[in-house]
Amino acid sequence: MKLLQVDSSVLGSASTSRVLTAEITAEWLRANAGTTVEILDLAKDAPNHFDADSLGSKIGVQAEPTETQKRENAVSERLVSQFLAADVIVVGAPLYNFSVPTQLKAWIDRLAQPGRTFKYGEKGPVGLAAGKTVIVVSTRGGVYSTSAGGQAMEHQESYLKTVFGFFGITDVRIVRAEGLAMGDGAKSAAMAAAREQIAAAVAGSEAVAA
Repeated sequence: MKLLQVDSSVLGSASTSRVLTAEITAEWLRANAGTTVEILDLAKDAPNHFDADSLGSKIGVQAEPTETQKRENAVSERLVSQFLAADVIVVGAPLYNFSVPTQLKAWIDRLAQPGRTFKYGEKGPVGLAAGKTVIVVSTRGGVYSTSAGGQAMEHQESYLKTVFGFFGITDVRIVRAEGLAMGDGAKSAAMAAAREQIAAAVAGSEAVAA
Protein backbone atom coordinates (compact mmCIF):
# COMPACT_ATOMS: atom_id res chain seq x y z
CA MET A 1 0.00 0.00 0.00
CA LYS A 2 1.24 3.50 -0.85
CA LEU A 3 0.28 6.68 1.01
CA LEU A 4 0.88 10.14 -0.41
CA GLN A 5 0.83 13.01 2.09
CA VAL A 6 0.26 16.38 0.44
CA ASP A 7 0.84 19.54 2.49
CA SER A 8 -0.05 22.99 1.17
CA SER A 9 0.07 25.37 4.15
CA VAL A 10 2.62 28.18 3.85
CA LEU A 11 2.97 28.46 7.65
CA GLY A 12 5.62 25.77 8.12
CA SER A 13 5.95 24.57 11.71
CA ALA A 14 3.12 26.92 12.75
CA SER A 15 0.67 25.11 10.51
CA THR A 16 -2.19 23.23 12.14
CA SER A 17 -2.99 21.30 8.97
CA ARG A 18 0.59 20.00 8.84
CA VAL A 19 0.34 18.79 12.43
CA LEU A 20 -2.83 16.88 11.59
CA THR A 21 -1.63 15.39 8.29
CA ALA A 22 1.44 14.06 10.09
CA GLU A 23 -0.76 12.55 12.80
CA ILE A 24 -3.01 10.90 10.23
CA THR A 25 -0.03 9.40 8.42
CA ALA A 26 1.43 8.11 11.69
CA GLU A 27 -1.93 6.61 12.70
CA TRP A 28 -2.35 5.01 9.28
CA LEU A 29 1.08 3.42 9.56
CA ARG A 30 0.22 2.01 12.97
CA ALA A 31 -2.96 0.48 11.58
CA ASN A 32 -1.51 -0.62 8.23
CA ALA A 33 1.98 -2.01 8.66
CA GLY A 34 4.06 -2.05 5.51
CA THR A 35 2.54 1.09 4.00
CA THR A 36 5.11 3.19 2.16
CA VAL A 37 4.87 6.96 2.54
CA GLU A 38 5.77 9.77 0.18
CA ILE A 39 5.44 13.42 1.19
CA LEU A 40 4.76 16.23 -1.27
CA ASP A 41 5.25 19.70 0.20
CA LEU A 42 3.56 22.12 -2.16
CA ALA A 43 4.76 25.16 -0.22
CA LYS A 44 8.30 24.16 -1.20
CA ASP A 45 7.69 22.40 -4.50
CA ALA A 46 4.57 23.75 -6.17
CA PRO A 47 4.08 23.50 -9.93
CA ASN A 48 3.71 26.68 -11.93
CA HIS A 49 0.18 27.93 -12.33
CA PHE A 50 -1.68 26.46 -15.25
CA ASP A 51 -1.13 28.18 -18.58
CA ALA A 52 -0.85 27.42 -22.30
CA ASP A 53 2.63 25.95 -21.82
CA SER A 54 1.29 23.58 -19.18
CA LEU A 55 -1.14 22.24 -21.77
CA GLY A 56 1.64 22.06 -24.35
CA SER A 57 0.78 20.19 -27.51
CA LYS A 58 -2.21 18.54 -25.82
CA ILE A 59 -4.57 21.20 -27.13
CA GLY A 60 -3.39 20.71 -30.69
CA VAL A 61 -1.97 24.20 -31.15
CA GLN A 62 1.20 22.80 -32.69
CA ALA A 63 2.54 19.38 -33.59
CA GLU A 64 5.84 19.70 -31.74
CA PRO A 65 5.92 21.11 -28.19
CA THR A 66 8.41 23.81 -27.31
CA GLU A 67 11.15 23.23 -24.74
CA THR A 68 9.11 25.12 -22.16
CA GLN A 69 6.07 22.98 -22.90
CA LYS A 70 8.16 19.83 -22.59
CA ARG A 71 9.36 20.92 -19.16
CA GLU A 72 5.85 21.77 -18.00
CA ASN A 73 4.44 18.53 -19.37
CA ALA A 74 7.15 16.61 -17.50
CA VAL A 75 6.03 18.27 -14.26
CA SER A 76 2.41 17.33 -14.95
CA GLU A 77 3.40 13.76 -15.77
CA ARG A 78 5.44 13.43 -12.57
CA LEU A 79 2.60 14.70 -10.41
CA VAL A 80 -0.22 12.71 -11.99
CA SER A 81 1.89 9.52 -11.96
CA GLN A 82 2.66 10.05 -8.28
CA PHE A 83 -1.03 10.58 -7.54
CA LEU A 84 -2.19 7.55 -9.52
CA ALA A 85 0.39 5.32 -7.84
CA ALA A 86 -0.96 6.13 -4.36
CA ASP A 87 -3.67 4.08 -2.69
CA VAL A 88 -4.26 6.66 0.07
CA ILE A 89 -3.86 10.42 -0.28
CA VAL A 90 -3.79 12.63 2.81
CA VAL A 91 -4.34 16.25 1.81
CA GLY A 92 -3.66 19.19 4.11
CA ALA A 93 -6.08 21.90 2.99
CA PRO A 94 -6.28 25.05 5.11
CA LEU A 95 -9.01 27.53 4.22
CA TYR A 96 -7.41 30.57 2.57
CA ASN A 97 -9.80 33.37 1.62
CA PHE A 98 -12.76 30.97 1.43
CA SER A 99 -10.94 28.46 -0.80
CA VAL A 100 -7.83 26.25 -0.91
CA PRO A 101 -4.24 27.53 -1.10
CA THR A 102 -3.14 28.51 -4.57
CA GLN A 103 -0.40 25.87 -4.41
CA LEU A 104 -2.97 23.14 -3.85
CA LYS A 105 -5.10 24.39 -6.74
CA ALA A 106 -2.02 24.36 -8.99
CA TRP A 107 -1.39 20.71 -8.05
CA ILE A 108 -4.98 19.74 -8.79
CA ASP A 109 -4.80 21.49 -12.16
CA ARG A 110 -1.88 19.21 -13.07
CA LEU A 111 -3.82 16.11 -12.00
CA ALA A 112 -6.90 16.89 -14.08
CA GLN A 113 -5.74 15.25 -17.30
CA PRO A 114 -8.10 13.67 -19.83
CA GLY A 115 -7.23 10.03 -20.24
CA ARG A 116 -5.39 9.89 -16.90
CA THR A 117 -7.80 10.93 -14.15
CA PHE A 118 -11.00 11.36 -16.19
CA LYS A 119 -12.49 10.98 -19.63
CA TYR A 120 -15.69 11.98 -21.39
CA GLY A 121 -18.08 9.29 -22.55
CA GLU A 122 -21.44 9.35 -24.24
CA LYS A 123 -23.13 10.11 -20.92
CA GLY A 124 -20.62 12.67 -19.69
CA PRO A 125 -17.45 12.60 -17.57
CA VAL A 126 -16.10 9.35 -16.16
CA GLY A 127 -13.52 9.29 -13.37
CA LEU A 128 -10.47 7.09 -13.92
CA ALA A 129 -8.92 7.17 -10.44
CA ALA A 130 -11.49 5.06 -8.58
CA GLY A 131 -10.58 2.85 -5.67
CA LYS A 132 -8.47 5.35 -3.75
CA THR A 133 -9.05 6.77 -0.29
CA VAL A 134 -8.60 10.50 0.22
CA ILE A 135 -8.43 12.00 3.70
CA VAL A 136 -8.74 15.78 3.65
CA VAL A 137 -7.50 17.79 6.62
CA SER A 138 -9.71 20.88 6.64
CA THR A 139 -8.50 23.68 8.92
CA ARG A 140 -10.29 26.99 9.37
CA GLY A 141 -9.87 30.06 11.52
CA GLY A 142 -13.63 30.55 11.77
CA VAL A 143 -16.63 28.25 11.96
CA TYR A 144 -18.33 27.50 8.65
CA SER A 145 -19.94 24.09 9.06
CA THR A 146 -22.78 24.92 11.42
CA SER A 147 -24.83 27.39 9.36
CA ALA A 148 -26.16 27.62 5.84
CA GLY A 149 -24.41 30.97 5.43
CA GLY A 150 -21.08 29.55 6.49
CA GLN A 151 -21.44 26.53 4.24
CA ALA A 152 -22.21 28.81 1.29
CA MET A 153 -19.04 30.82 1.95
CA GLU A 154 -16.55 27.95 1.96
CA HIS A 155 -15.16 26.65 -1.34
CA GLN A 156 -12.61 24.35 0.26
CA GLU A 157 -14.18 21.07 1.37
CA SER A 158 -16.93 21.42 -1.22
CA TYR A 159 -14.39 21.98 -4.00
CA LEU A 160 -12.16 19.08 -2.98
CA LYS A 161 -15.07 16.66 -2.68
CA THR A 162 -16.22 17.73 -6.14
CA VAL A 163 -12.85 17.44 -7.87
CA PHE A 164 -11.89 14.10 -6.30
CA GLY A 165 -15.36 12.83 -7.11
CA PHE A 166 -14.83 13.96 -10.70
CA PHE A 167 -11.70 11.79 -10.72
CA GLY A 168 -13.89 8.84 -9.67
CA ILE A 169 -12.90 8.77 -5.99
CA THR A 170 -15.94 8.14 -3.83
CA ASP A 171 -14.10 7.51 -0.54
CA VAL A 172 -13.32 11.06 0.58
CA ARG A 173 -13.03 11.46 4.36
CA ILE A 174 -12.92 14.84 6.08
CA VAL A 175 -11.01 15.61 9.26
CA ARG A 176 -11.99 19.14 10.26
CA ALA A 177 -10.60 21.60 12.77
CA GLU A 178 -12.40 24.94 12.66
CA GLY A 179 -12.65 27.94 14.92
CA LEU A 180 -8.88 27.85 15.31
CA ALA A 181 -8.57 31.64 15.43
CA MET A 182 -11.39 32.12 17.94
CA GLY A 183 -9.38 31.85 21.15
CA ASP A 184 -7.34 29.23 22.95
CA GLY A 185 -10.38 27.35 24.24
CA ALA A 186 -11.94 27.08 20.81
CA LYS A 187 -8.65 25.97 19.29
CA SER A 188 -8.12 23.28 21.93
CA ALA A 189 -11.65 21.99 21.40
CA ALA A 190 -11.19 21.98 17.62
CA MET A 191 -7.95 20.02 17.83
CA ALA A 192 -9.46 17.50 20.24
CA ALA A 193 -12.42 17.00 17.90
CA ALA A 194 -10.10 16.61 14.91
CA ARG A 195 -8.09 13.94 16.70
CA GLU A 196 -11.25 11.96 17.36
CA GLN A 197 -12.07 12.28 13.67
CA ILE A 198 -8.60 10.98 12.76
CA ALA A 199 -9.25 7.75 14.60
CA ALA A 200 -12.57 7.32 12.77
CA ALA A 201 -11.06 8.23 9.39
CA VAL A 202 -8.23 5.72 9.69
CA ALA A 203 -10.71 3.09 10.89
CA GLY A 204 -12.64 3.54 7.66
CA SER A 205 -15.48 5.97 8.27
CA GLU A 206 -16.34 8.25 5.37
CA ALA A 207 -17.37 11.90 5.69
CA VAL A 208 -16.18 12.01 9.30
CA ALA A 209 -17.10 15.61 9.87
CA ALA A 210 -20.00 15.87 7.47
